[in-house]
Amino acid sequence: MPQPRIYLDANATTPLLPEVFDAMRPYLLESFGNPSSTHQQGQQARAAIDHARDQLAALLHCRPAEIVFTSGGTESDNLALFGTLTSGQHLITTTTEHHAILHAAQALEKQGVAVTYLPCDVDGLISPTDLAAAFRPNTRLVSILFANNETGVIQDIPTLARITKQHGALFHTDAVQAVGKLPIDLTTTLHDVDLLSLSGHKLYAPQGTGALFLRRKTQLKPLFHGGAHERQRRAGTENVPGIVALGTAAALAASYPESLRDHLETHVTALIPQATINGRTAPRTNNTTNVTFPGLEAESLLIALDLAGISVSAGSACQSGATEPSHVLTAMGLSPALARATIRISLSRVTTLAEIDRFLAVLVPTVARLRALSPSRASSPHTPPAG
Repeated sequence: MPQPRIYLDANATTPLLPEVFDAMRPYLLESFGNPSSTHQQGQQARAAIDHARDQLAALLHCRPAEIVFTSGGTESDNLALFGTLTSGQHLITTTTEHHAILHAAQALEKQGVAVTYLPCDVDGLISPTDLAAAFRPNTRLVSILFANNETGVIQDIPTLARITKQHGALFHTDAVQAVGKLPIDLTTTLHDVDLLSLSGHKLYAPQGTGALFLRRKTQLKPLFHGGAHERQRRAGTENVPGIVALGTAAALAASYPESLRDHLETHVTALIPQATINGRTAPRTNNTTNVTFPGLEAESLLIALDLAGISVSAGSACQSGATEPSHVLTAMGLSPALARATIRISLSRVTTLAEIDRFLAVLVPTVARLRALSPSRASSPHTPPAG
């Protein structure tokens, strides 16, 4: 009997926890009322949404009224940017953002918004000094990714948000890969954050649900026009089962142990010559490993692992099939060839040590075999300096 597949792509999407499915199931079948209806079934749905809002607010340490439910992280990011910026204003973001931010910023540039893209260092970190120097009189918003989806690198959001407040601008963070993995306290350590995006399917809830934290008194233009849902901030009948699932997942959120990731990285670097962990010396989420194997193509490695029953990725799932190397890794100084020799391994709460060891038993000989077939090899994990 074949062994079950090993899923190591949790940053793309997490499995649905059984407890989360059990919570949302009644709102798919029995309690299906429209939460805007005044009859009993509608009010049952409304009460379920209110409870989920309380659960998510408890995880984020914010007011329930500051939660706007959306369809996911991309919508939340777009709502944060398009909802606060207008022509003639200035946005500061970074070169290592998720494409939900980068592509939104590019669209805003076409609408007359000036955009500054801050560089990062070799570990993927943004310099507070660079941020402070980028402000202009018309800077309206700063948007910086909390935890990188490809490398797991964590930015110093409290410091970056404080600098932003000192310059009188709003601060937004895409926290899709941070919520549920890192402590998020919007009352104390993150009190300077005005907007924060999250996604349900990175938190063991289903795909198609998310939220935007919007600090009280922050003005926001809606993306959609229709009913007065979500306090007129996001029109459209609410996804009751998804919202219930998101609230339940928030209530079940637990920190990740570092031991599995560290076990994985220790053995990968010890058993595979030249394997390099990107961002290793920076603060990172405990579930993410981004590793370069000079001398092979990541695409070939992914196919070989998939055939062996192991699911990993080369980076953001939103860019799967793309021919361009990762913009995150090239911003960190990797050459295009080395960026294309890199995979992302992201663990979930249900990943086991036995699965990690099975993965290593397949990975080590597979890398050796693919390197032997490769016509060329790279020797350095970073692009040599010019000159």
